[in-house]
Formats: sequence, structure tokens, C-alpha cells
Amino acid sequence: MTPSKKAYLVVDVGTGNVRTAVVGTTGGIQALHRENVTYIKDADYPDSIYFDPTQLWKQIKRLAAQTLAEAGPVQIEAITATSQREGVVVLDKEGQPVIGMSNHDNRGREWEALVKDKNRMYALTGRYPTALFSALKLVGLRERKTALWSGVATFTSISDWVQFQFSGVLGYEHSQASETLLYDINAKDWSSELCDVFGLPTSLLPPLKSSGDVLATIRADVAEELDIAAGAVVVVGGADTQLAVHSTKPDRDDVVIVSGTTTPIIKIVDRYVTDGQQRTWTGRHIDTGSFMLEANAGVTGLNYQRLKEIFYPNEDYEVIEQELDETSYSQCVASLGSLVADEDTPLTKGGFIFNAPVSHQLTRGGFVFAILWDIACSIYENYKVLDNVSAHNRDYIWACGGGVQSRKLRQFIANLTNKKIRICNTYRQSSVLGGAFICAEATGQQGAVPELQDEVIPQDRDRFMELYAEWKRARHTFSQIS
Repeated sequence: MTPSKKAYLVVDVGTGNVRTAVVGTTGGIQALHRENVTYIKDADYPDSIYFDPTQLWKQIKRLAAQTLAEAGPVQIEAITATSQREGVVVLDKEGQPVIGMSNHDNRGREWEALVKDKNRMYALTGRYPTALFSALKLVGLRERKTALWSGVATFTSISDWVQFQFSGVLGYEHSQASETLLYDINAKDWSSELCDVFGLPTSLLPPLKSSGDVLATIRADVAEELDIAAGAVVVVGGADTQLAVHSTKPDRDDVVIVSGTTTPIIKIVDRYVTDGQQRTWTGRHIDTGSFMLEANAGVTGLNYQRLKEIFYPNEDYEVIEQELDETSYSQCVASLGSLVADEDTPLTKGGFIFNAPVSHQLTRGGFVFAILWDIACSIYENYKVLDNVSAHNRDYIWACGGGVQSRKLRQFIANLTNKKIRICNTYRQSSVLGGAFICAEATGQQGAVPELQDEVIPQDRDRFMELYAEWKRARHTFSQIS
């Protein structure tokens, strides 16, 4: 009989899909399964969706069983979870889930005016307060679903709730708590002052946990159902952006671009950094003393994925890259609603601009070129803000996440920033492998060491700065009709 290999089970609940992965202790992904997360529109609010945690847990267990079966004989040493930031699960006093609210649930928008002193809020929380963050989701729930709210006892992040389901121990990890508007970033603790702003009792707040803490061994019933050894430990993970960053093992003052559904541009700093214009966020990283200074380009990856399905529904990314190499730089320009930290309001209209009548030279590759160029320019705009708030003096930038599998996109970013763009061999499944690194550290294993896989050098910057000016004009055009 083949001896079992030691491995970790990592659950990753993103905005669009949920993944389970079995990762060997040396870092190789043995198996991975994913499915879309099911969301339900909530008619009680103008812009609200939710998910059913009970169904999500069944989905996670089913995917985990499939992943474990595909991985073959493995001995799971540790289990952890990561998830979208700002998403939460609300629980009753028996620990049963009441409702799940995702990061793009905006049920709290009508109550944003509760925050009278936004400067004080920014000073404590490191972010300008909006309905994106968890406290206002809870307020929206309280104000419009009173019967449901009467049974609420506590809440936690989605990743911490997954770990609770595996272990029976409830907590809230610090990087996830950074996204609630109830957590004092500099003090590294919950804040009664912030709770008072929203009229939320401090009794709602679970104990804070540090990434890498061992919560407990796996619950006996879950271990039996998934055929996992009873001694497997459940380890605190963290927010998906933080774990993705961790997969590159960056140094202090490094910048990391995390290209997923959205694109955070992160600088690792050793102190709490605030921006006088409140354009950036500061949150806790997953280690003891680091912070993450962030500007965010918004739903860039989602834009690319949706338009790939239109222009290249049956082709893989290698075909796209080949056609991009054959594409003229001037076929068209796009602006598709990505976020720029320096702008007061987001774009609500977007599209492509090209010469009329339509040229015979305009191809589907020209449209995708314009999409990637829009993403790169948006990243550059946000990088400039980040550099303005905290100067970045390294000659390189790390990148990770599925979006940077496009070498063309990495080249665009290099040309604009005039920095080398580096990816590690962990870049494709960065949040999952960041979770595996956490498990290795928690269990005292040697673990994998990320290795440099590729480095793109800036080229022909003057030409690309002309294209950047053209993109700026196009963005201004769309801003006038938004």
C-alpha cells in the first residue's frame, strides 16, 4: 500500500468562486476543485445580495471530498481558510448561521451618514467609510430586517467562519477585522468608540486571532465525514489579499500587485500610514508588526474575464497572447470603469473608442489589447498615488494572481512604472499557496520557498507614455457621460 504523503487542506472563498486545494508540505498543489458561489438578490434593498452559509458549507465539504479523492492517499496535517475581504457571516447564539453577506453587498449604503466625523473614522480604521465595509452591512440588516436581527449574537469573516465550521472555535483574524470599521488599526484591537458610531454592541465582536494560531483539532464529525485524521489541526488563515501577498514572501517596503477579481496595489510597511487626502487604505498584514498600505484599481480582473468570454470564448490565454503580439498599438482604446484613487467618483459608463469608419485592421486582439492597457493604466494611476503617500524606491514590483499570467500585461505595467515586474512560481494560486505557507509555519514544517519565475524589464517607455496620455483622454471622455 502506498504510504500517505503529508499535506494541507486550504479553502479559499473568493468573490466569484470557492476553491478547495490539497497542497503538499513542500508546496505543490496535489488537487484543486472550484465552483461558483451562489448569490441571491435581496429585494429589501436597492443594491444587495447575500448567500446562504448552510449551502456554502455543504458546497465546501463536497468540493473538499472531491479534492481529497483526486489527491490520492494523503495525510492532512493542517486545514486553513482564506476569503474575500469585507464579507461576513452572521450567527445566532447557538452558533448557527443566520445570513452571509459578501464584499459586494451594499445593503448599508442608506446609512452611510451615520458616520459624522469621517476624518476620525479614517484616522482609526485606515479607510474612508463606505457601505463596502462590514459594520454598515450589519446596520442595514438591523434597520430593515428586525425579526432576523433579533436572533443575531455575533458575526465573523467568511474565512474565520469556515475555520469555525472545521474546529468549533470562533474568532476574527486581524487582517479580516481591518475591514469592519470596528477595528482600531494602530491599536490592533476592537474599538468601543467605533461600535458606538454604528450603535452596535461590543458583545457582537468575537475574540481576535492571529494568522498562524492553531484554533483546535478538526471536529470529530467533520473528520469522519471527510476521512481526515482526527489529529489534523485547524489554523487561522486570513484575508485573501494578505495571503496572496504572503505567497511571494516580500520584504518590508516592497510593492505587490495582486491581480484577481479586483487589483489591490500593496506596499508592505512597518507603521500605520495615513494619507491626508484619504485616497489609500491601511490594514493589518498577517504577521505581528506589518501593515499593508493599499490603493485599489477595482474590478479589473472581472472586466477582463467577462470580455474574454465574448471575444475568446473557446480559446486559452496562450492564443490571446499570440494575437496580442500581432496587434497594432493604435487600433482602439478602452476605459471600463476601473478605480483611480485620485478621482472623487468612480466611472459608471465605459467602452471602447476607435476611428470611424471601422478599420479593416481592427481585430478582436485590438479590443483585448485595449482591455489590458486599461488595466495597466489604472494600476499605474494607483501606484503613483501609493508612491506619493509612501515613496517606493525599489527598482522592482512583485505581481501575483491569475491576471498576471498575461506577460503582455506585465510588460505594460513595467513600461508605465519604469520598474521590473517580477513573479514567483507561486503567482497563479497565490492565496491558496499563501494558506499552505501559513499551515507549514504553524506546524513547524520546512515548507516551500517561493522562487523567481520571470522578470519583465521596461521597454520603449516614451512610446507607451504617449499611449498613456491617449488613455487619459479617453477616460476623461467617459467621465463626462457617467
